[in-house]
Amino acid sequence: MTTARDRPPEEAAEDTSFARGLKVFLTIADRGEIRADELATLLETPLSTIYRYLRTLTEFGFVDRHDAGYRIGPRLHVLGEGPTVSAEELIRAADPVLIDLAAMTGETAFVSRRIGLGAVTLAERPSDEPVRVVVTTGTTAPLHVGAVGLVLLAHAPAEIQEAALVDVPASAVIERTLAAIVEEGRAEDHGVTFPGAVTLAVPVLREDGIVAAIGLSAPSERARRRWLARAGTSLRRAAFAVAEAVGPGAPG
Repeated sequence: MTTARDRPPEEAAEDTSFARGLKVFLTIADRGEIRADELATLLETPLSTIYRYLRTLTEFGFVDRHDAGYRIGPRLHVLGEGPTVSAEELIRAADPVLIDLAAMTGETAFVSRRIGLGAVTLAERPSDEPVRVVVTTGTTAPLHVGAVGLVLLAHAPAEIQEAALVDVPASAVIERTLAAIVEEGRAEDHGVTFPGAVTLAVPVLREDGIVAAIGLSAPSERARRRWLARAGTSLRRAAFAVAEAVGPGAPG
C-alpha cells in the first residue's frame, strides 16, 4: 500500500498555481515590504502573473498595497506575529537536518510553519522506500488537523488558538490536547495527516517562541512501537539542530 495517489492533470495544475501564489505571499512575509517588479525578478515570474496573484491576495486581505510596494495585510496582522525567521532562512537551516533525519529513520521528513491559521509545508526529504509517504511542499492545512498543525497551534499565542478553534467541533477536547502536546513536547496522529500513515511532530523552539514544526511520516505497517521510540528521539535532536542553526532569537 502507498499513501501517494495519482491525481488528474487539472488538479496538478491547480496545485502548481497555488504553490506559486504561496511563494509570492511568503516572499512578501519574508521581506516585510516589496515592489511587484522585485517579486517578479526574485521569483523569475512574469510581472503580469505577479500582479494576478497580488490582486487575489489583496482581495482576501492577505496582502496590502502600501505606497509602491506590498506588505502583509490586515487579515494576518490581527493573527499575531511569531519569531522573525524568514522562510528562506528556515529552509536553509532545515534542509541538511531533514536529509539526516530521513536517512536515520528511513521515512519522509518535512518542516512546516504557521502562516495565519494554516500550517504550510516549506521543505521535505522523502524516504528511499518504494512505498512511502509523499509530502508536497507549498501545501497548507488547518492548524487543528494533524500532528504538525497541532504542534504549531499548541505553541501559538492565545488569540491564534481562539481564532483557529472558532466553530470547530469538540474545541474543548482539542484545547486539552494542546496542553498535553506542550507538556509532552510532541504530537502523534494515525491516518489524520496522511491516510494509512503515522505522523509524529515536534516544535522547533527559540527564546522568542516557536519557529516551525518538524514532522516525520511513515506507512502504518512500518511505524511499529520500536520505530516510534527511535523516531521520537531523532525528531527532538533534529528540532534542536534547526533551532541552533536559526539562532537563539530575542531574549524573553
